[in-house]
Amino acid sequence: MSVLLSVLQSVFQDAATLTAATGLAFTSAVVTVAASSVLSRNPQRRRDARATLTILMRRNGRK
Repeated sequence: MSVLLSVLQSVFQDAATLTAATGLAFTSAVVTVAASSVLSRNPQRRRDARATLTILMRRNGRK
């Protein structure tokens, strides 16, 4: 039983680390796209960044 608990603890810790890393990567992607949609000098790049931001921020399967 002790071995099972140590394995489960390790799995949950790895899952938590992976979840945190994924959240950080997604947040940095959204911040980068949002910054480029505001700061870009080229209007086409701003439109593309806004479209990408719209896709990234979609929730509940809405299209």
